[in-house]
Amino acid sequence: MIDKLKVQMQSIWRQRRMEIFLECMCPRTGARIIDIGGTPELWEMIDIDLQITLLNLPGVHKKLPNSLKRNYEIFEADACGWLSFADNEFDLVFSNSVIEHIGCWKQQKNFAANVRRLAPSYWVQTPSIWFPLEAHCNLPFWWFYPSCLKQVWLHHWKEQGQHFLCKQMAQTQIMSLRRLKHLFSEAKVYTEYVGAFPKSYSMYYSPSKFKDLRN
Repeated sequence: MIDKLKVQMQSIWRQRRMEIFLECMCPRTGARIIDIGGTPELWEMIDIDLQITLLNLPGVHKKLPNSLKRNYEIFEADACGWLSFADNEFDLVFSNSVIEHIGCWKQQKNFAANVRRLAPSYWVQTPSIWFPLEAHCNLPFWWFYPSCLKQVWLHHWKEQGQHFLCKQMAQTQIMSLRRLKHLFSEAKVYTEYVGAFPKSYSMYYSPSKFKDLRN
């Protein structure tokens, strides 16, 4: 029941997030966008003719239907490492709930550097540490648990055969707004709220004129 409700709500939140993205960044028809860590689902929600490149680690796109692959450029690489694209090869970099999964602070800095290099404009979204329900494990205020309690849950998931969840929760590095502002110092912040709680932050920047959606 909880998982079904979560899927429904996530669809609503993602649709709203894409509407805000379009309102804020105003991508022109035919704009070249690289989605770091993305899949087609978000782009299928909007009705604008864009040139989308999906960048993911090797093997991530294996299960992507061929009918969708034809509509996207597929590129496999580590977004924290060297990328063969030229500087400003794209018009805009987009990333949704990725930067918190890529590892340590050094990796996050490398990721941010690539975001800045690949395009003059960007939109980078990540969950807020202050949202009461963790989106992957469904536990309240997970990020404030002491290490010993987190280890109990990690052991439990491993014993239950939930190895992917165990690895995901062990490696995720949730980011504070202060850290995001350090990485993307020139960006503005859009805070997505659910009720009184901040659900996510989107760091967005464009050298051209765009709408300021700061809360």
